[in-house]
Amino acid sequence: MNLIDCHTHTQFSMDSEADIIQMIERAKELNLSAYAVTDHCECSTWYPKEHYHNTELFDYFNYKDDFEASVSALTELKKKYSGFNLICGIEMGQPLADIDIAEKIASDPRLDFIIASLHQIDGEKDFYYINYYHMTTKEINNLLERYFNGIYKMCRWGKFDILGHLTYCLRYMKIRNSITPNLKIFDEIIAESLRTLAQNGKGIEINTSGIRQGFGTTFPSLKYIRLFKELGGEIISIGSDAHKVSDIGANISDGISLAKLAGFDKICYFRKHQPNFIKI
Repeated sequence: MNLIDCHTHTQFSMDSEADIIQMIERAKELNLSAYAVTDHCECSTWYPKEHYHNTELFDYFNYKDDFEASVSALTELKKKYSGFNLICGIEMGQPLADIDIAEKIASDPRLDFIIASLHQIDGEKDFYYINYYHMTTKEINNLLERYFNGIYKMCRWGKFDILGHLTYCLRYMKIRNSITPNLKIFDEIIAESLRTLAQNGKGIEINTSGIRQGFGTTFPSLKYIRLFKELGGEIISIGSDAHKVSDIGANISDGISLAKLAGFDKICYFRKHQPNFIKI
């Protein structure tokens, strides 16, 4: 089986201390067919804290420096590891929070690969920091409606390669508070997002982090992977969302199995924003 891992974080992400060399060496040891480093780059807090007026919703700033450190390091390491399929990527969070910054990032010629993610919606903290325990069903559904509408707008904008971890919004609700909302009421807007991606030649990722973290399945689940295929989607990437060396490649084979169940016969990685397909 050809394994790839196209969503990982290193020392250049605020929530990881993983040494980038050790991460690459582990990917080589696992004989991955493709390995992408995709450090965090949140467009909503690109500048230092002093640039912003309302800062209480944010816990980290100055992603501009992290972006440059990660991409510069990867550009050099690609030369050192020229015999290995090392991909220079980025996880772009909240691109619509600052479209000028997002488009500047998207046009950087050093990048092979962009994952677009929505970790935080307007007026709220990152889903990681929200306390769901005292929220009513109506309040949770309102939060989710805003999330999925945000995803749709992001897909309409479309200046990225892969939509990252659709249904990320559910992770902490379930893991911490055992809350499992009924997503059926959002199926129409989710379908519109997936249809938009398919029509514009964009892809989704199967993010396997939910399996090892106790969520129970990938982000998104098989239902939405299959729906993407039914709507004409052709591009599937798979990533562990590893933030430490030991998690590289974790449950990637499970992600590939889901891709097969959904009707896909190939997965892909990106070089200079062009999909390269691998038979599965």
